Amino acid sequence: MTEVTYCTYHPSVETTLRCRRCEKYICTKCAVRTPTGYICKECSRAQQKAFETAETIDYLLGFAAAVVLSLIGSFLIMLIGFVGFFGLILVSLAAPTAGILIAEALRFVTRRRRSALLFRVILAGLIVGALPMGLIQIFTLNVFGILFQAIYLFISAPTAYYRLSGIQLFNK
Repeated sequence: MTEVTYCTYHPSVETTLRCRRCEKYICTKCAVRTPTGYICKECSRAQQKAFETAETIDYLLGFAAAVVLSLIGSFLIMLIGFVGFFGLILVSLAAPTAGILIAEALRFVTRRRRSALLFRVILAGLIVGALPMGLIQIFTLNVFGILFQAIYLFISAPTAYYRLSGIQLFNK
């Protein structure tokens, strides 16, 4: 006769699945799949917290540096906006490069500390930093300038974010 076991978090659900780390019984709703087996949501959160090393000052420095660096990048893109159609090629090459350079500078500023919230704060800083130059282009009705600022913002900000957060779009 086998003993009937129930989920620790849902006492009415029968299960035989156990968390790989804490050995608690968990149902499929509570299970988080990992490459080495299933763990409970509590252990999953604890595991993620171990990777978050950002301190309060990192959020402030990261945001401020992101604003300044993005402002500089968008100013340089604004200068390209007067080139005309040829500038489209220049912006298409410069925007991802700017995103990479900004990300590496921000890694230095935040001392390579990590946190999902830190990366979102930095992304917000990148957007805020690009806004003044974009607004100038809108008020002066510079069509190429507006287009180039949009391209810069939509390529450089996600590039910097993905580079900082370590998200890989394609597996190697």
